[in-house]
Amino acid sequence: MDISCEDIVGDIEDLISFDDPTPAERYLNKKDVTVRAKRAKVRPSRPKEVVACVEKPLLDSVIPETQQIYMKTWGCAHNTSDTEYMAGQLAQYGYNLTNDKDSADLWVLNSCTVKNPSEDTFRNEIEAAHQAGKHVVVAGCVPQAAPRSDYLKGLSVVGVQQIDRVAEVVEETLKGHSVRLLQAKKVDGRKVAGPKLALPKVRKNPLIEVIPINSGCLNACTYCKTKFARADLVSYPVEEIVDRARQVFQEGVCEIWLTSEDTGTYGRDIGSSLPELLWKLVEEIPEGCMMRLGMTNPPYILEHLDEMAKILSHPRVYSFLHIPVQSGSDTILGDMKREYCVKDFERMVDFLRAQVPGITIATDIICGFPGETEADFQDTLALCGKYQFPSLFINQFFPRPGTPAAKMTKVPANEVKTRTKRLTDLFHSYEPYKKYELGSKQTVLVTEISHDRKHYVGHNKFYEQILLPMHNNLLGKQVKVEITGCTKFSMFGKVIQDEREWVNCSKPNAAAGDGNTNTTKLVADSGESKYRTMVAYLFISCSLAIVCKYIFMFFDF
Repeated sequence: MDISCEDIVGDIEDLISFDDPTPAERYLNKKDVTVRAKRAKVRPSRPKEVVACVEKPLLDSVIPETQQIYMKTWGCAHNTSDTEYMAGQLAQYGYNLTNDKDSADLWVLNSCTVKNPSEDTFRNEIEAAHQAGKHVVVAGCVPQAAPRSDYLKGLSVVGVQQIDRVAEVVEETLKGHSVRLLQAKKVDGRKVAGPKLALPKVRKNPLIEVIPINSGCLNACTYCKTKFARADLVSYPVEEIVDRARQVFQEGVCEIWLTSEDTGTYGRDIGSSLPELLWKLVEEIPEGCMMRLGMTNPPYILEHLDEMAKILSHPRVYSFLHIPVQSGSDTILGDMKREYCVKDFERMVDFLRAQVPGITIATDIICGFPGETEADFQDTLALCGKYQFPSLFINQFFPRPGTPAAKMTKVPANEVKTRTKRLTDLFHSYEPYKKYELGSKQTVLVTEISHDRKHYVGHNKFYEQILLPMHNNLLGKQVKVEITGCTKFSMFGKVIQDEREWVNCSKPNAAAGDGNTNTTKLVADSGESKYRTMVAYLFISCSLAIVCKYIFMFFDF
């Protein structure tokens, strides 16, 4: 016979009898109880496994063209741009960049502090470098925000605003010295956004230029540690950004991405605005080339909605905007200090979708923020279900050390995982590209190769991904395609134009590579400069040797 729990205990009160001692009676005898210390069992400790580290070679001098540098980046497009600038400095100085970490003499690791897992991976990579006997230079938001972390002791650090001095740091590190450059960059006593934008770069993708337009932000989100690293808003001058765009298009780039911690805040510190910058950039975009806007937080884009709708409708600007909402609950948004409410976000999405038909709006959600109730999460599910965002970045809450949210009462970990899965299931329940009929025509700009290396990747006006057969000479071209199928995350297409009708958006030298984003290409032609550097170095070395010889002869040492 099956016996249920209800048959045994009808209610929790059935566990308590009237004959049981009262709480007061139970505590009366406590004064007569003596606590005897429990002797802890001594267990033989197992010796920790010691991993032998290979000794790092120390150099007395650094001769150009003889050292290999490996670089790795975590995080946002701003971090990617920083790494590209550092690669440009190192290549110009004479170092050889390599993707083979085992053959490298030194690793430059550019970190992200947004999530615990990314910092854990960064820490593990440092440990791997030590074990392999490699010199290490760390950069990015982790060492900038927490330079005294135990695992960073003794390491050379390049701060987020000192990336133009990475060659000096690398040289000294190879000699066995530890260098830390963490101070804010200033010109004439005033803080600037960072190094000059005109510096040489080694782009991850030679067809795409990532341009930082400002550094820092105006928010004080309770969960964010990036603020500790990038600090308050500092914008680059409009003229410097426009000059950079003009320069890279002349070099053969066919797509520019604007990036920062919050593009919507651009210009507020220098008497300008994002629309003012964008209208001037549009004038510099050649035929067939495109511009993509980076992430913007809701509060700072609301006042520019009319102008932003016009800009996003421009034929050479992707109708795409990344606006993180983070939660569908006003209560949670208040605890996050996001400085807007859900109605503000909805008004913005509704307006842009009405004024820019077909626009792609991407957003972010944090699941399990401290204090989030089931009702709060239901509000988030309702918001995401209402708009069915084609790009939805779902993140579990991670308490970052030093942030206010790290001290708040946490949602149980299993509940955070459950909510993350529920939202993920909702995201997978709809297919945004079903709106396109098979056989419909699209114009796309082809700039990449897919991760499986079986397709070229193009994007249409709404920055929707279309996978194409790998025809020769297709990279850097704007072509017309026919849609042949779709998946949850992309569409498939075939080119329907003769090659003579393709719009060549890049110079032949820029698109000469195979588009492999794992290889680096020096945009600024530094071959001749590296040769001159090497000759100058040898000339100075020989001259010093001759001078020292005669000094020794003269003083009869």
